[in-house]
Amino acid sequence: MDAIRNGDAIGTNRTTIRLLVVVLALGAMPPALAQTTDNAPFVIDPITVTATRHAERAFDVPASVDTIDASTIHDGQPMVNLSETLSRIPGVFVANRQNYAQDLQVSTRGFGARATFGVRGVRLYQDGIPVTMPDGQGQTGSFSLLSASRIEILRGPFSALYGNASGGVISVFTEDPPEVPYLEINAGGGSYGTGVLGGKIGARGQYVGGVAAASEFVTDGYRAHSSARRDLTNAKLVIDPSSDTRITMIGNTQFQPETQDPLGLTRAEWSANPRGADPAAFLFDTRKTINQQQVGASVDHRFSDALSLHVDGYGGRRLIRQYLALTGSGATSSGGVTDLDRDYGGIGVRLVWRGGVLERPMTISVGADFDHQHERRKGFVNQFGDLGDLRRDEDDNVYGNDLYAQAEWEFAPRWSGTLGVRTSSVHYTSDDHYVTAQNPDDSGSRRFGDTSPVAGIVFHATDDFNAYASYGEGFETPTFAELAYRQGGSGLNFGLQPARSRATEIGVKYRLDDRQRITAAIFNVDTRNEIVVDTAIGGRTIYKNASATRRRGAEASWDGRFGHGIESHVALTWLRAEFTQPFSTGSSPTPVPSGSRIPAVPSKEAYGEVAWVPGGLHGLDTAIEFQYVDKLYVNEANTDAAPSYAVMNWRLGFGQASGAVSWKAFVRVNNLFDRNYAGSVIVDDGNGRFFEPAPGRNWFIGVNVDVKL
Repeated sequence: MDAIRNGDAIGTNRTTIRLLVVVLALGAMPPALAQTTDNAPFVIDPITVTATRHAERAFDVPASVDTIDASTIHDGQPMVNLSETLSRIPGVFVANRQNYAQDLQVSTRGFGARATFGVRGVRLYQDGIPVTMPDGQGQTGSFSLLSASRIEILRGPFSALYGNASGGVISVFTEDPPEVPYLEINAGGGSYGTGVLGGKIGARGQYVGGVAAASEFVTDGYRAHSSARRDLTNAKLVIDPSSDTRITMIGNTQFQPETQDPLGLTRAEWSANPRGADPAAFLFDTRKTINQQQVGASVDHRFSDALSLHVDGYGGRRLIRQYLALTGSGATSSGGVTDLDRDYGGIGVRLVWRGGVLERPMTISVGADFDHQHERRKGFVNQFGDLGDLRRDEDDNVYGNDLYAQAEWEFAPRWSGTLGVRTSSVHYTSDDHYVTAQNPDDSGSRRFGDTSPVAGIVFHATDDFNAYASYGEGFETPTFAELAYRQGGSGLNFGLQPARSRATEIGVKYRLDDRQRITAAIFNVDTRNEIVVDTAIGGRTIYKNASATRRRGAEASWDGRFGHGIESHVALTWLRAEFTQPFSTGSSPTPVPSGSRIPAVPSKEAYGEVAWVPGGLHGLDTAIEFQYVDKLYVNEANTDAAPSYAVMNWRLGFGQASGAVSWKAFVRVNNLFDRNYAGSVIVDDGNGRFFEPAPGRNWFIGVNVDVKL
């Protein structure tokens, strides 16, 4: 294994050297004629489909919804993680943990922050197909940013219309087949043995078109014992048998073998060596392998100008084997190696009618979603990095059934309203096959249900100024990962209750001179039965219900474009996320007083960017990025915290075109002033390994070549 890892590092360094040679050679190409960008159109009024399930201007939606376009996703970015661009969105905190065995930490308005791995409390979608499982657990690692045309981020009450998601919705959309066929190659390399290599091809005929992308990412890791490799593919096929019907098929894969897990660090370990790993990571060779395949298809048919139908279906398989930092050899232990074999799938149907009531425009959507997840869960003894005896064997199933309806009505010349409701049922079953004299039969089942209403109203004061208010109720069931262990015994923690929330939001959206956009919102979310960490020791996290929480906050963003190619973007967030009633947590109960902050949720965030895109000058563009994140508490009792941090990044790009070939190269330097900070925390770790240090000053250089065929 060490020989393989060393080989990867050598290969990555060679790739970087070759890339530098390619960039220098491209720089010697004769420049193409370039035009100034000052008069180019500036997109300040994007279209969203995430907020209302059909295409609509984000400006007119009574919700906080933002769109990240293709140029922001691709230009000057490695295109590896959602964290590269989601920091631009107010109300969203995405922490790159520098640990690809555990995925990113993603939270919106404080929901999802407690996740020890993966994403929960925020629903994920790829081209309308759920990436979040029926139990509420999702992973961002399968998203192909190379082929993404946009990312939509919805926060606030309207996320309740997606069912089991209290915090928000993140949707990634693959680009449509191009009118002109093309072949695109991108490559890059940088600090810590990081390398990326990808290719994309797209073409379209009269009735059929497609886009396919494949990429590989490798890294030795900023920290010890954190090397990773991720192979992704993503394909989209579009068939238009008639002007009224479109069939879309997608397929994607993720293969991530033997991804090392450095674990968190104690404060003493972080101070001594932020690039180190906890000794237990080496003792037990903590690591994770992921192998996932997913396919989906949708049919959109227009019966008339007033009536349309959408039907989709999907299915997939996800295999995970993870070596934890313990042996798990006890008779009633679940083992120190988790082995998951998951099959999942579902279908969705939606009918949309556009017409009028009392001679005023109205749109009505009704639909249903049916999802199923079957997981064969096994646990084995971790014999210090080798697979040992069986300690857990069960079949877990989740069935999700949802019905929803939504109506939008422009009931007056400058007023529009939206009403929606979704009723959800989530049924869990577990069949225990590992039954011994010391380990009883832990089979069981549990059903959760909820009906979630939403309402919104928009005042269209002028063509360029909208004010809105919205209200919604949502619920969040425990995931199977949160049900996996219970305090004081074996078996699933079926005593957990779903968290239920009530959210309100007031906001404004303002466009100025077609070159500036301002959005602002204030919100309040009250939650009862908040799911929190009770104990987290030896690789096992046990959850319980707290009493109540409140999230109050304000968000604002500003986009502007000025003369001489100067562009700017600012995003600001203030959030007070706290427990409003006292409770206790831990195996030796520790009191948590009212007013304690919800851990891993920064109370203040700021992002700013100033870019210069002058046009001409060999396609030059450059930008400075700034990010500030307030301190992150590590537990509910707020006994320790990762300090606040402010970092600055810089990027420089240049490119040219000659005939059918165009290219663009870039270099970016992150953490320009080499700050030592913890980019994320592991909530309630019983061993005190709370901190996950972020890299110091680091660099990345990339190149993209596009050939029209």
